[in-house]
Amino acid sequence: MREIQNSPIGVFDSGVGGLTVLRELYQQLPQESILYFADTARLPYGNRSAKEILQFVREILAWMAQQKVKMVIMACNTSSALALEAVRQEFDFPILGVILPGAKAAVERGKRIGVISTPATAKSQAYRRAIQEIDPTAQVWQLGCPRFVPLIEQNRLWDVHTQEVAREYLVPLLAHDIDTLVYGCTHYRHLEAIIKTIIPSSVKLVDPATYVVQAAKKELELMGLSKTSLASPTRFAVSGSSAAFSHLSQQWLGYCPSVESVSLPIGFVSTFPREQVEVLE
Repeated sequence: MREIQNSPIGVFDSGVGGLTVLRELYQQLPQESILYFADTARLPYGNRSAKEILQFVREILAWMAQQKVKMVIMACNTSSALALEAVRQEFDFPILGVILPGAKAAVERGKRIGVISTPATAKSQAYRRAIQEIDPTAQVWQLGCPRFVPLIEQNRLWDVHTQEVAREYLVPLLAHDIDTLVYGCTHYRHLEAIIKTIIPSSVKLVDPATYVVQAAKKELELMGLSKTSLASPTRFAVSGSSAAFSHLSQQWLGYCPSVESVSLPIGFVSTFPREQVEVLE
């Protein structure tokens, strides 16, 4: 049992978005050791098919199982929406997604709920279903924001263009008089400073990262798997460029992490859709 307690928690995302979950783990579970994987060779996930996402998630979880993790947090809304239920029965460790914790937090704060997410998450209707299962009277407006992830991964957070894109997405959503806005993609918390300049201060922001870590803490306690000794340094791994991830993540971590490259059974490498390539040029 002690060996399992000392095993790391696995966290994965397509890129730097999951660092929002990692920061919450540092705050809420500082004694836990973490294995963070970013599937940067195949980002963005938001325009992928459900079949592709399921394949990617299975590959990542199989690798994490080899690393002997005791739990995995899908720090990716797209994966949580399209693959969570399918893979939960395939692995012998608990797997947590971000959507249900985020939905529970949203209904505690409002009745007119906006969700910004990747197109794949929006198309899945996962947030609408989760929110309305908890509160059938809640109204939900979901919006796919395909340009956000590439802009964040290219470190263009403060470009004038990024602010224009954020306004283009958010203004129509605000026309529905929402009282709550959910970050339906873990990347989007990185845009919070910009988002706050656009939305009224009365709109409550919900970051599912906070609540999935709360859920993870409870799960570990219930299973008797909470670590009691000091945490080991976080291990970072990526499927793409380790140097690029290390450089980009430094601004949120406060240090330049050592990052290893991992070769998963990748049949092809992602390319941005043409619309997004034009945004990045």
